[in-house]
Amino acid sequence: MYKGSCLCGSIQIELKGPISDIIHCHCSLCRKSSGTAYATNGFIEAKDLKVIDAENQLAFFERVEGKKRHFCRQCGSPVYSSNAANPERYRIRLGILDSEITERPISHNFITSKAEWDDMDAELPRYDRYEPSRDVFSL
Repeated sequence: MYKGSCLCGSIQIELKGPISDIIHCHCSLCRKSSGTAYATNGFIEAKDLKVIDAENQLAFFERVEGKKRHFCRQCGSPVYSSNAANPERYRIRLGILDSEITERPISHNFITSKAEWDDMDAELPRYDRYEPSRDVFSL
């Protein structure tokens, strides 16, 4: 079982099944809703997801009728998306998960829509914490 939570902790989730078709989506809608270069999404069975929302913070945005993006109204964390055309499956944002997962991404999608500054093949330095030049007190 996988567990997860939103940034403020108002919403907890439990996932009792596998995650399939994990992708890094570079489309402009995923970039805007995540505020990042891409969103990492995977599909789950709706019946496998338990949402614990004691304070009734789960809200949704419906840009296109029948397609809902569910998020925490307190902190704004995206939780999952649902589609009335396929109610048995949800698309979950993997960043919501606190548990380690066994499944792995299979592709980068909508790369023609990627942010112009995103160089997916860049060999950037990697750090365990902040980059050495960051002033951690300026956050």
